[in-house]
Amino acid sequence: MKVSNVAKAYANAIYDLGKDQGVDIVGDLTKLQEAINTNNNLENVLYLEVFTEEEKKAVIADVLTKLGVNNLVKNLIQYLTNEKRMNIFPSVYKELIVRDDHEKGFLKGNIEGNEATLSAETRKTLEDFVQKVLNKKVQLKYEMRADVAAGYKITVEDLQLDATIENQLKRFEETVLN
Repeated sequence: MKVSNVAKAYANAIYDLGKDQGVDIVGDLTKLQEAINTNNNLENVLYLEVFTEEEKKAVIADVLTKLGVNNLVKNLIQYLTNEKRMNIFPSVYKELIVRDDHEKGFLKGNIEGNEATLSAETRKTLEDFVQKVLNKKVQLKYEMRADVAAGYKITVEDLQLDATIENQLKRFEETVLN
């Protein structure tokens, strides 16, 4: 089974359990993810196989206690550690964030363009268009890309709208050649 499918199953299960018990799973897992991102030693202990299982368990228990996370999160992390599946935690976290966004009624995506910044008017126009297409609220983050000469490429989950000059030239070339 693909890692993404396994991660999605874990994310959905822990999200549903948290929702049933009135626990902020996303908030607690965000605390843990931020701790991992800011501490290379913690990241090494969690993901490298050079540490014994007992060492990992001791560090994880200490970190989770200091972060003050709920028992569901503690159990999930301990389970992933025991089953030697901690390497899928980043994917589980990502899937959990996506699920939480869906539950809250909005989607996150990216706008790629060649300008240093995107004007508020252009951002609003693009967001309104995508919201109309998807019939959901969207939050789009802008990223300047040197490989985009003109136009914009918008990606929201599996939807990709490519209004770049490169894409238009590619389509024109395909039309001429065919």
